[in-house]
Amino acid sequence: MERRAAIAFGILLAYCPYASALDPSLDINQYAHSAWTIRDGFFKGAISSIAQTPDGYLWLGTEFGLLRFDGVRAVPWQPPAGEHLPSSFIRRLLAARDGRLWIGTEEGLASWKDGKLTRYRELAGQVRPLLEDREGTVWVAVNGVPAARLCSMQSGGTHCYGEDGSFGRQVTSLYEDSRGNLWAGAFTGLFRLKPAPPKFYPMPDLVDALIEGEDGGLLITMHSGIKHLVQGKSEVFPFPGAGRDLAPYCMLRDREGTLWIGTVGQGLLRVLQGRTDQFTQFDGLSSNNILALSEDREGNIWVVTTNGLDRFRDFPFPAISVKQGLSNAVLGPVLADVGGGVWIGSPTGLNRWNGKQVTIYRKRGSGLPDDRTQCLFQDHRGRTWVATPHGVAYFEKGRFIPISSVPGGQIRAIAGDSAGNLWISHQDQGLFHLREGRLVEQIPWARLGRKDFAYALLADPVQGGLWLGYFKGGVAHFKDGQVRTSYAGLDGLGEGRVNGLRLERGNTLWAATDGGLSLVHNGRIATLTSKNGLPCDAAIGVLEDDDHSFWLYMTAWSALSSPSWKRG
Repeated sequence: MERRAAIAFGILLAYCPYASALDPSLDINQYAHSAWTIRDGFFKGAISSIAQTPDGYLWLGTEFGLLRFDGVRAVPWQPPAGEHLPSSFIRRLLAARDGRLWIGTEEGLASWKDGKLTRYRELAGQVRPLLEDREGTVWVAVNGVPAARLCSMQSGGTHCYGEDGSFGRQVTSLYEDSRGNLWAGAFTGLFRLKPAPPKFYPMPDLVDALIEGEDGGLLITMHSGIKHLVQGKSEVFPFPGAGRDLAPYCMLRDREGTLWIGTVGQGLLRVLQGRTDQFTQFDGLSSNNILALSEDREGNIWVVTTNGLDRFRDFPFPAISVKQGLSNAVLGPVLADVGGGVWIGSPTGLNRWNGKQVTIYRKRGSGLPDDRTQCLFQDHRGRTWVATPHGVAYFEKGRFIPISSVPGGQIRAIAGDSAGNLWISHQDQGLFHLREGRLVEQIPWARLGRKDFAYALLADPVQGGLWLGYFKGGVAHFKDGQVRTSYAGLDGLGEGRVNGLRLERGNTLWAATDGGLSLVHNGRIATLTSKNGLPCDAAIGVLEDDDHSFWLYMTAWSALSSPSWKRG
């Protein structure tokens, strides 16, 4: 039961469509995370820069050339015949608002637009930071000996500064804040270049990155930490939850105002409203050493590391784990209730997630018969029923109300109808029939002609009664105290345990079995297996979406398939 529910919960998360931006209220590990690594062969060499052009493509600068990435494949970019970049070692990329891709290399600058490659031979040297300001001017830092140059490029021409050595050998970062101030981090310190006249701020270390703080000040990352420049004075930036050995390298503030920090050795940090959370190689990050951060137009966050590329994107229904307060990493059954919450069973308590936080219910103090959850069900009144090894209870007015007429033991399934009938499959003591919480009858499995028990139950709203799917195979329709119809492997039903049942609106019964997916309609049976299109034989269950498409999820395959089965 726990394995079945855990897979079903994962499928529920995977099936939700993506949102357009990352929800800042979630932890990093609640986002959908993907990683493409050099080790796995996705890229030939280390990535140094990333940019997205207006056509939606991502461009990756690497030590072996330029790649165009569509989220699945990285395709090497090839220049027109007879032309080439100044160097195949790409240092920086900039996607300008007019659609031009600026390409900074180890030995100079080029740009690509409308199938035309343009080289700027007057800007020979190692190109590092690139920036387009609000006026459309492109700023290019060309590092070299004896001095670095910072050049502005407009339609009127190119103007360079720094030949006097004021920047030293390197310009390391460029940034334009919300007030239009243009900042440059250099080997010699920090410069505010606009508005004129320029102003210099000495710094104790090399400036790696610049970004605006929440108070309008400037955050400055250096090897020694982060400084905060406010009204001309710099001070140590207090980092909530970060250790003393923090080594920040790059920064990004996303469209929701969240601050992302890439570090050397400590992975990815995210700071919001005085709280810091972290994502490292232990969590699946391609490397703990981060080189660049970028947000695409869909709101996804891209992280360039020394070993590959990572993406974080949002789910409308987020992933949750023990980090968000679940009582246990091992999940049991899952149930979405009418109030918008999700109940999640575990061996050490019943959890309810309301979209923001987890409430844990245990035996002590809540009325729950036992901490371990076997199955969950919601009745026609919206009450949540829970079966445990020590009995059954329903949730009402903030507490669980035990049902003394149903004994403890192995309870396999619960089903109910709109008339208030509730059916509980007890492995050892038979089928319990309750109405409005009171026991109507208890039916031993032997009276139904079985030596095993029902592993799945489903109320039939059309014919009335109940469908039973058995542990050792076969399904039966039970109504008014007797079995009306039954089907087994000899009739063409999938062999083995019946894991789940579903009724289509046209009164077609879907039975997910260990031997395939069976469809029963008007006494006729068709069974799909791995021999005629399924990924494997063992099916856990079937889901129906709002478009009346049926989705099958599997045991061994542990994935979701939609073979275009639609009602009608």
